[in-house]
Amino acid sequence: MKTISPNELSQRLAAEPGSVVIDVRTPVEYAEVHVPQARLEPLDKLAPSSLASSGTASKDKPVYILCRSGQRAAKAAEKLAAEGFAQPIVVEGGTLAWISAGLPVNRGQVKVISLERQVRIVAGSLVFIGVLLGWFVHPAFVWLSGFVGAGLVFAGITDFCGMGLLLAKAPWNQRAPSSNRGQSAS
Repeated sequence: MKTISPNELSQRLAAEPGSVVIDVRTPVEYAEVHVPQARLEPLDKLAPSSLASSGTASKDKPVYILCRSGQRAAKAAEKLAAEGFAQPIVVEGGTLAWISAGLPVNRGQVKVISLERQVRIVAGSLVFIGVLLGWFVHPAFVWLSGFVGAGLVFAGITDFCGMGLLLAKAPWNQRAPSSNRGQSAS
């Protein structure tokens, strides 16, 4: 899988303003902050064939892919490569690295808890609830905590988080951005 640094991508976009940049985060994450040239294509709805057929992206030209930190972008790159895209390129470190590099972004009015933090909140809550139910209701409820712990271990080993995928589809993560323009900031 090919990668590019945020600074290198910024230079390429200045030289080739028509380059295709897709952001595979959720609509709410995109509405909060995004690279100005990036087009929203959430990972769970990414259809490489429609990108090619709509003329949004060409299978023989580079497609730069962003997410929050790079993991979802890598999955999107695999999806694009499997559909015959010759040059899917992941932006190293994603939007967080772009911001850290001091490059311009569009910021919206939406403030959102990142998907990673949402997973931690839900997993921690389920473990805590399992312990309380096991203590006060029935000892078998401790298995809820064990199940969540096993799921977190599985996610860490395989880099596949089912809870994250479910949370990405939650209504609060699906609100359409009210404006893709936002305010530019660096």
